Amino acid sequence: MNTTPCRGRWQTAIFALFAGCATLAPVDYAAIVSSPERSEADRQTDQRRHPDRLLAFTGARPGMRVLDMGAGGGYSTELVARAVAPTGTVYAQDSATLPDRVKERFDERAKNPAMKNVVRMLRDYDDPVSPESRNLDLITFFFAYHDTAFMNVDRAKMNRRLFEALKPGGALVIADHSAAAGAGVSVARSLHRIEESVLRREIEAAGFRLDAEGDFLRHPEDPRDAVVFRPKVPVDEFVLRFVKPFEGARSDDSTGY
Repeated sequence: MNTTPCRGRWQTAIFALFAGCATLAPVDYAAIVSSPERSEADRQTDQRRHPDRLLAFTGARPGMRVLDMGAGGGYSTELVARAVAPTGTVYAQDSATLPDRVKERFDERAKNPAMKNVVRMLRDYDDPVSPESRNLDLITFFFAYHDTAFMNVDRAKMNRRLFEALKPGGALVIADHSAAAGAGVSVARSLHRIEESVLRREIEAAGFRLDAEGDFLRHPEDPRDAVVFRPKVPVDEFVLRFVKPFEGARSDDSTGY
């Protein structure tokens, strides 16, 4: 996994120390994923998502306040909820226009004791943060950012709201399906993909700084020209961690840390 910092090595260290976590003891993400309480359907999804590595990349840990954007059926929501338990909280956002079948899947999952620290929020993507869900340590946005490109969403406004909701030093972790160079958001509806560089520019325009990239979901053999639900080869996916800089922090990497 390539997690080499891209801007400011100090940012990752400060995030780990001051992002509001209850303890700095190591988190056993493999144990979270292998819990016998998890469903067989989720274990099937694990085979292509590598959730232990994804959780480790987010840095989720007990006591954190987390916003899970585009929670869908709650697969990732539950994993994050397990990571921040017993004292943390996960706010699971989705649009009120979510299909009923997806809402029903989430509602069924919510009966699981592992979801007791999850707060469901049906809010527009460009106004995703409720008053009680501010002052966040972490925001996760897994495989749903591309959807906002073909929905009636003001993405610049959405990203500003996410930036405002995070504590300084907090992280926004985005994973999504990679589109070919030059595709931009043009295939967001047809292929459910987005060009990585376009997404990065949009997030950085809100004030975020790229902190690290994860390569554990990369598949360079993917020509990135097929819909992600019917791939001929494993889908190439990018994972990016952005941070909200402390006020007055430098944006280069010349701090000496």
